[in-house]
Amino acid sequence: MISENGKLQSVPVKEIGKINPKAEINFLEGPRSRWAEFKFTVKVMIEFIKGFRALHFVGPCVTVFGSARFKEDHPYYEMARHLSAEIAKLGFTILTGGGPGIMEAANRGAKDVGGRSVGCNIKLPMEQHHNPYLDEYVNFNYFFVRKTLLVKYSYAFVIMPGGFGTLDEMFEAMTLIQTGKIKDFPVIIFSKDFHSELIQHINLMLANKTISEEDLELFLVTDSVDEAVDLIKKCITRFGLSHKKANPLSQLAN
Repeated sequence: MISENGKLQSVPVKEIGKINPKAEINFLEGPRSRWAEFKFTVKVMIEFIKGFRALHFVGPCVTVFGSARFKEDHPYYEMARHLSAEIAKLGFTILTGGGPGIMEAANRGAKDVGGRSVGCNIKLPMEQHHNPYLDEYVNFNYFFVRKTLLVKYSYAFVIMPGGFGTLDEMFEAMTLIQTGKIKDFPVIIFSKDFHSELIQHINLMLANKTISEEDLELFLVTDSVDEAVDLIKKCITRFGLSHKKANPLSQLAN
């Protein structure tokens, strides 16, 4: 953690324990008994199966990422609600992390126009609950399982203003596209003002050749709902999507 004088300090183990589930802390401590590792693997497998069963027939999705902390009266909340409503009108299911804030706004936007709304909720020590605008949701214990499913069923990714988790999800999606692990689905970063320093850093990476010029084509930065919707519309033609298709194509590489 960072102290008042700006220097890094170690975080006491007790404070870490208040933030992270005990099971995950144990897993990340290093090698355990083979039986313990086997039981963990089975738990993960069960979570994946539960997610596959819940999401198998939700139809082609667009995943909306964003902070859980924005309230209903915040402009970013209304922005996410409006954009998601327009995406839902195209026939896409709106898929989110299932929680409050931007996630709630996106799911709510879908419901505003009679669209389908689905969530992948994560169980946290602060007891995050699913929002009330979901047709269907599934709860997960493990972030990596949840993130995999948020990618697996989506044909586009919308990045609204958010924190560490939102950026983690954004860069993971772009890395999967960059490395050819999934198709070149649209990644839309919404709000130029909020993400201005992020775009500066991406340009810094380009200047230092840690990314390539063509990597800048992986995403669109915009404040325009129409521009975002037009880009997502192209998915319908490119991937042969239809309102009659309930089972989306598999996007994960073997």
